[in-house]
Amino acid sequence: MAGRIIRALDRVEAALATLAFGALAAVIFADVLAREFTGTGLQWARQAGVYANIVVVMLGIGVASSRGAHLRPRFADGCVPPRWEAVVEAMREAVMAGFCLIFAGLAVKVTLDAWLLQERSTLIGIVVWPLMAAMPLAFALAALRHGIYALRPGLRPVDPLSRAATEEPSAVEQA
Repeated sequence: MAGRIIRALDRVEAALATLAFGALAAVIFADVLAREFTGTGLQWARQAGVYANIVVVMLGIGVASSRGAHLRPRFADGCVPPRWEAVVEAMREAVMAGFCLIFAGLAVKVTLDAWLLQERSTLIGIVVWPLMAAMPLAFALAALRHGIYALRPGLRPVDPLSRAATEEPSAVEQA
C-alpha cells in the first residue's frame, strides 16, 4: 500500500510540475512573440510567469525527493558507524517529515488568510489563494512521502551522490 501511495504521488507531482512548467514556457514564449511583433510585451506575462514558477518550485520539492535528489547537508555523512546508518536515515526522514508538516501548517495559514481577505494580483486581477494552495499541498505531500520513507526505508530512493560514489566506473568513463 505504501509503495502504491509513493508511486501515485510521484506521477501526480511530476505531471502537475510538468504542466506548470509548460505554462511558464508558454507565457514566456507568448511574451517574446508579442514583443517581436508589436514592440511591447504582454502586460500580464511577468506576473503569470511568477505564479507558474511558484507552482513548479513547490511541486519540484516532491519530484526531487522522489528521486533522492533534494538538497541536504552532507557534512556529517559517514560520521556514524555503519550499523547505525539505518536508524540515522529513518530519523533523518522523520525529521524531514516533521519539518514539512510544520511548514504545511504555516502555508495553510497563509493561504487561508489570502482566501479570507480575497487577495488579488494587482496586475492580472485574479485571486491568489488557489495558486498559494500549491505551498501547503507540496509540503503536506512531502511530509507524507518522508513519513513513509521513515517507516518503510526500502521505498526510499537511493541518493544519486551515494550511488555514484559506490558504483564502479564504466568502460567509457575509464577511457
